[in-house]
Amino acid sequence: MKYTNIVQGTFVSRPNRFIAKVIIDGTEHTVHVKNTGRCKELLIPGVTVYLQHSDNPARKTAYDLIAVQKGERVVNMDSQAPNTAFREWAAINYPGAVIRRETTYKDSRFDCYLEYNGEKIFTEVKGVTLEENGHVRFPDAPTERGIKHIHGLIDRVKNGYKAQVFFVIQMENVLSFSPNYDTHARFGQALKDARDAGVDILAYSCVVTPDTMVIDKPVPVIL
Repeated sequence: MKYTNIVQGTFVSRPNRFIAKVIIDGTEHTVHVKNTGRCKELLIPGVTVYLQHSDNPARKTAYDLIAVQKGERVVNMDSQAPNTAFREWAAINYPGAVIRRETTYKDSRFDCYLEYNGEKIFTEVKGVTLEENGHVRFPDAPTERGIKHIHGLIDRVKNGYKAQVFFVIQMENVLSFSPNYDTHARFGQALKDARDAGVDILAYSCVVTPDTMVIDKPVPVIL
């Protein structure tokens, strides 16, 4: 996926989960943060951030914060990007497949539904931005909604469908993926239960630049 109208800025502060203060060309702006997660290890005062400019006069803010420089890595932190990147990846890796977004079954709405070579596959996509020493984890905050989706995927397998959790790691050059047991042990256990029930647990890193994010290659999953 590719963004347009990208500019560079310097992060100042984050008054709440929806907005941040960023200096662009010497002037401080209030910008929209496209990720309501904590991201405390990313949004550190003084770091370089990348923003998408909008000319829409109806917007309250003219910029969306979409990525941040973390050492040698550019980390995409746009929470909408993983689903878009996954659909682009699926169109290549499941050639000719039927691909539907946000498909509802019973009381759960899944990010993607695929029909390919006679298989019907429900997919839940999760974006990952939490990294330490090359190892990435999810979630960075408790997610009861995430557990509900995993239980829904287990139900899909029991009813004859295929199902997968697809972790889109929004950076490159990582070593492994694991659930964040420290933050939400029940989510990690739910992933183990899903694996044992036949749900595929996949993690892929991405090639990320200030204005692009493309799913690249699989990363070992350690549950």
